Amino acid sequence: MARTTLCLSLTLLCAAVFAAEQYNGPRPPKPDIPYLLHADTLVPTEVTEARQENRKKETLYTIAGASSPVKTPLPEPIFIMESKDVQPQDLQLYRMDVRDGNREVSMTGNRRHGDQRPFHLNVTKLGENLYRIEVEDALQNGEYSLSPTSSNTAYCFEEY
Repeated sequence: MARTTLCLSLTLLCAAVFAAEQYNGPRPPKPDIPYLLHADTLVPTEVTEARQENRKKETLYTIAGASSPVKTPLPEPIFIMESKDVQPQDLQLYRMDVRDGNREVSMTGNRRHGDQRPFHLNVTKLGENLYRIEVEDALQNGEYSLSPTSSNTAYCFEEY
């Protein structure tokens, strides 16, 4: 009986400690923009609109420019985002191909052209409307876009 009480007390103490933890890092100055977390600095992703072109069996999304001005050396980047209208759980991350001076993503049905799929993201709630978005797969050097499933808004960055 005493052992059960001790285990229950320790469990409640641990739960109280974790519940009391608050996010004390930098906060995004604007809502609905994923910010790359670089140490104690937040770097806003490039916010743009992808041009959508429907073809026979695919949809091509094109973003002007061969590279994003936002760069990160981190192969598993972390983003901090304050959500107002954009739900972080709806974001998908795709690698973009560079063709003719533009960045492109080609989708066939609900899948990206070829064998690649969206990268796995882990979304953690840090506080009221504040989220941490972690890329679970190591990214290779290249151009990437986070995009909500319901719009053509693209949050772009380059991993180098």
